[in-house]
Amino acid sequence: MRVETTYFLVARVVGGGATLVLDLWVLFLKRAFNLSSSNYCWVGRWLYYMTEGTFRHVNIAAAPAKRCECRVGWIAYYVMGVVFALVFIVLASGDWLARPTRLPALLFGISTVLIPFLIMHPSFGLGIAASKTPNPPQARLRSLLSHTVFGVGLYLCAVGVSDVLPVYP
Repeated sequence: MRVETTYFLVARVVGGGATLVLDLWVLFLKRAFNLSSSNYCWVGRWLYYMTEGTFRHVNIAAAPAKRCECRVGWIAYYVMGVVFALVFIVLASGDWLARPTRLPALLFGISTVLIPFLIMHPSFGLGIAASKTPNPPQARLRSLLSHTVFGVGLYLCAVGVSDVLPVYP
């Protein structure tokens, strides 16, 4: 198996697994503290509107719903997790895959919060880094914690994969 092919395979497993770890975190927050999660239906709605040429919304919640937007949003959410993992794996190299360490995965996970802060929030009408939400500091902290958990998930899943798949540096 070529290294590039291995990276794609590992990214699917590690990215999907890290996204699942994030889902388990969100489920814990829901059950323990009754905190709601992000609305992935809005992601699907946003993607649908992009195909029509609308990339930014004043308030995406007020935009008319699209057919199957929730399904599209959830699929996109997992695809983004895999893409983030692939970018990280390419940047970190096969050495990291063969012997995963916590800090690079954690730092990368934290850095991914820039995507919602600078792209998704403004596009949804929430302002840069959720500045137009009712409680911006809380929204920012929740995003930061979620992306930190994603980074932890990258590490945990890479450890599991490195024990199973032959990954060569």
